[in-house]
Amino acid sequence: MNPLSIEKRNLVLRAMAKLVGQERSSIILTNQADLQAYDGADLAMEERLKVDDKKVDEMILSLNQLASQADPVGVERFHFVHDNGIKVINKTAAFGTILIIYESRPDVTIEAGGIAFKSGNKILLKGGKEALKSNLKIVDLWHQALEENGVSKEWVEYLNYNRAETQAFLEKPTQKVDLIVPRGGEKLIEFVKAHATCPVIVSGRGNNFVYVHERADTDLALKVILNAKTSKISACNAVDKVLIDSKLPNFEGFTAILIEELKEHKVEVIVDDSLKSFEDTETLQNEDIWYEEFLDYKIVIGTIDSEENAIKKINKYCGGHSAVIITRDDKAAQEFMEAIDAAAVYQNASTRFTDGGQFGLGGELAISTDKLHQRGPIGLQHLVTNKWYVYGDGQIR
Repeated sequence: MNPLSIEKRNLVLRAMAKLVGQERSSIILTNQADLQAYDGADLAMEERLKVDDKKVDEMILSLNQLASQADPVGVERFHFVHDNGIKVINKTAAFGTILIIYESRPDVTIEAGGIAFKSGNKILLKGGKEALKSNLKIVDLWHQALEENGVSKEWVEYLNYNRAETQAFLEKPTQKVDLIVPRGGEKLIEFVKAHATCPVIVSGRGNNFVYVHERADTDLALKVILNAKTSKISACNAVDKVLIDSKLPNFEGFTAILIEELKEHKVEVIVDDSLKSFEDTETLQNEDIWYEEFLDYKIVIGTIDSEENAIKKINKYCGGHSAVIITRDDKAAQEFMEAIDAAAVYQNASTRFTDGGQFGLGGELAISTDKLHQRGPIGLQHLVTNKWYVYGDGQIR
């Protein structure tokens, strides 16, 4: 398909925003059918599945923000004029066709789909069966928005495949696919990586850590940990592990209050052997739990004896997503942030900010834990490749 002009892409996005507003009640009603059919086995999955007025407002806002942003395609990155007169220019370019495979979240059908479309790409969407009715309703709106603006419906296509059909498509696509972005849990990501025959951007697991340094403000630490754990357990930027420095003044008092506060928020607290004397906790039975992403009201708390060992432990077990140090010591914080191998590192703030909108990107396609080609939230300006344009006048080498 020939590239779409930025004007045409923006018209489609604005039309989509208008249609989502007009069809608000229908979208929510359709989503209710998906929710009623879901067995509720996975709390995080159910939370991601739900579409309410707030979610619809966010969908509309995302589309309108995308329509107002500059075109990420055709941006000049490099300009060089050779001694022989050849002019060399490097500019951003669309990937071509992007396949987004995701679980549960109907809002991905709009936000991620919109980012990929604005970036000049054809979109293939493969959502989970638990959100099928919601996704098909939203894709129907995409098709209306495209047709209203004289654009082929082929620009946004939904792949209503079962697992076997999806695997077959990944291994031998029936149409050109330039990039795949999986959005979901570790099993989905491993499935895509195992079978895909084209590049995959890994939106990896969270399993984020907070390290409470010996010079931490403990009131601040409590606030940050509670927010990062309990404000949205289904988010990949939630916290699952806390390491408390044994040299923290009032270590016992702080740990007791933290456990009490977490229990009040219905969080299951698992502790290492050093903390097993604390009431209302479970003692971890297997060190492998340090690798786990919970997406649930569950947390592991352990003791660590130095910043150096905290860094070692976090780098061993974390998912490469986000990590926090709570400290008033800026030098220690900087050392920690430089040494931690994660996409986002924090001093004295909640991991819940690892998000394209919160980072000023206006939304995100995914949060990549890969180091190529982009790490962390992938916004509009990152969902492009590049292309070299060379202008000559008969030069030969």
